[in-house]
Amino acid sequence: MAKSFASQGDLTEKKITFDEVGPDLWAFTAEGDPNSGVIIGDDSVMVVEAQATPRLAEKVIERVRSVTDKPISHVVLTHYHAVRVLGASAYGADQIIMSDAARGMVAERGQEDWDSEFQRFPRLFEGYESIPGLTWPTTTFTDRMTVYLGKRRVDIMHLGRAHTAGDAVVHVPDGGVMFTGDIVEDHSACYCGDGYFGDWGTTLDAIAAYDVDAIAPGRGGALIGRDAVTRAIASTRDFVDSTYAPAARVAARGGSLKEAWDAVRAECDPKFRDYAIYEHCLPFNVARAYDEARGIAHPRIWTAARDLEMWDALQG
Repeated sequence: MAKSFASQGDLTEKKITFDEVGPDLWAFTAEGDPNSGVIIGDDSVMVVEAQATPRLAEKVIERVRSVTDKPISHVVLTHYHAVRVLGASAYGADQIIMSDAARGMVAERGQEDWDSEFQRFPRLFEGYESIPGLTWPTTTFTDRMTVYLGKRRVDIMHLGRAHTAGDAVVHVPDGGVMFTGDIVEDHSACYCGDGYFGDWGTTLDAIAAYDVDAIAPGRGGALIGRDAVTRAIASTRDFVDSTYAPAARVAARGGSLKEAWDAVRAECDPKFRDYAIYEHCLPFNVARAYDEARGIAHPRIWTAARDLEMWDALQG
């Protein structure tokens, strides 16, 4: 019998950290679990990433209330993944914002993604019974939009494909801070199962061009200072490139998915095996890299059944 996904055995509660990354700008992080961001404006608050369930969202709200009593008016969801979006109802926000592409992916594969992620990583769905259903945005944008929280300007932008087709980043110009979602990670594996390896580096370049003073990444600790920002962008690029190149070489010679898995492990294990969620992400990353190298441009939909089929093939 095939062993279970690494994430199914990850039952350890993670320590939450709440760091100020700029003036009235905060990063909610939890040792490699999904991060959230907090932007405090003159009269209200914007939260970036909702968490997977309303119960987990309450942990973010508790930290918000430790620094401000202003109402939460906006929730920005950088992409469609269940662990990021299904807690949105807890905030009572007037606007829930996604890119047009991300909304399209909720329609195309939102339920399948929810079922798949819940099977893979049950700990991240604490209080799953409180989820009212799929999260749909009230507001969408194509390339960029600007929200004013009083005088504070917040730019929400789609700079390119990377972690998904519809990734958004949130830039606060007056604070020199960007919330990148899962395009940038720090000492945490990138999940590439729905990604675009060929585009990811260009999107990282677009983020780097903003020359920000701090980044709140999708997973991992807050990146405060330009040296930390530069290091994390470089390590994210190395992770993505080191995953794709070995899989592409195997695909080019007609090798199997299992051979791609072995080649990627040989390249990535020495550098990244101590990263958070590395073992969880790796099979999905290899499967997507192998697909993209064989010309499958749009990531195939992960379902609970496809997850198990892929995992069985890698262990066969």
